[in-house]
Amino acid sequence: MLRSAIIIILFFCSIYSVEGQTRNAVVVDSVARTPLSSASVFDRQGNTIGISDVRGRLPSISSGSYPITIRYLGFQEKVVPFAGADTIFLQENMPELPEIVVESRQYKVLHMLAYVREYSTLTTYADTVFLFREKMVDYMLPTEEKMKFKGWSIPRILTSKSYYRFTNSQGLDSVSNVSNHHFSWSDWVGVAPSAKLPDALRNTECGADTLRGRYSPTEIWTKNNGRVIADVNVLADTTSRKWVPNLMSFFRKNLDFENFRVRFNYDNIADDSIPPSDLTGYSFNIESNGRGRDMFRFNMVNEPFFVSTYAEVYMLDKEYITVKEAKKWSRQKFDTGEIGIYEPPEAPELQPLIQELVSRVNNINIDKVRLDIEPDQNLVSKNYGKKGNFNIERRVLNLLKGVTGISRYKMNRNLNRRWDEIKEERMAERTSPPKE
Repeated sequence: MLRSAIIIILFFCSIYSVEGQTRNAVVVDSVARTPLSSASVFDRQGNTIGISDVRGRLPSISSGSYPITIRYLGFQEKVVPFAGADTIFLQENMPELPEIVVESRQYKVLHMLAYVREYSTLTTYADTVFLFREKMVDYMLPTEEKMKFKGWSIPRILTSKSYYRFTNSQGLDSVSNVSNHHFSWSDWVGVAPSAKLPDALRNTECGADTLRGRYSPTEIWTKNNGRVIADVNVLADTTSRKWVPNLMSFFRKNLDFENFRVRFNYDNIADDSIPPSDLTGYSFNIESNGRGRDMFRFNMVNEPFFVSTYAEVYMLDKEYITVKEAKKWSRQKFDTGEIGIYEPPEAPELQPLIQELVSRVNNINIDKVRLDIEPDQNLVSKNYGKKGNFNIERRVLNLLKGVTGISRYKMNRNLNRRWDEIKEERMAERTSPPKE
């Protein structure tokens, strides 16, 4: 009798679970009808809540997150107002870049200008820091391996605008355009080195191919009339790290990455090679436990923290220049106030809550905030207001100490000693019994 009752209960539970299941929507190309993996999903608050899998299926999304926004670089974003859709079609964008012309063999360096838009979040058990940032960056890529001029493949910042929102456990928040904590990953992911098309996509106009890594698919390639997308799961295989060579040191430090996906969009591919000159843009999703060796100083001692970064990079202009011009450009000092931020037409409009954050930050009365801050008297020099104490000999000595590294060594030594004292004090406070 008991056995029969258990079987009946399990039967009804199985029926309930089947009826309660909902099929996750699939994101596909509106023309080719092929699934789009690693499409980013934003909730109604503008927060990243996941990405589509290798079959284009969206993650499970609560009804309270709607309307959601689906974003995939190279395609127009799509707002889904409510749950229930089986298929979400994205329409491809057609970015127009100026044609690159190599006029002489002297032009051996490729200079590229790009617009970057990123969304990063730092989360602890008590606090959350959200960052929206726009940047103008450039790259300088030598076309020959044996050139003495090495250039740079990671984005060099020409100018940027940052918008921070700080939220505590009670939900109280504040905004700012600056922060002492650098946790974004966007400065490390750069232009990928040259690659080769998979064999299955050579000598064909359209097609797709999946390369499997040790644990899961590591590269998903899509080709459509000269346009190529390489969607890479960096964590699927160690060989995939070749796409992000500037982050090799973080893997060697055993930083715990939970998600690392990067996607490169190319155009005008005419043969089997994929050169950086054909890059039209790239995007990436990175989630990690920890970020950098000093980030534990953010809040409490030894408190865990989590970092996520989603960014889109749009190539704006490319040109070949001489090595002499490249060296001159690399040494040039830029006035960031004079460099404007140019948003390409294919970049989607900012979400309402991001626009609200930008407006709040832009409306900060910086002069009033500065005047309201009372200076710490411990930081004021005892010689303040006196004349004749800083003569030429003293300035020369300070300059010499700075060049030789003596002053920097003492500063780091004092900083480490002071920080050890702070850690001991905080640990003592956390372990001491509560006062009655």
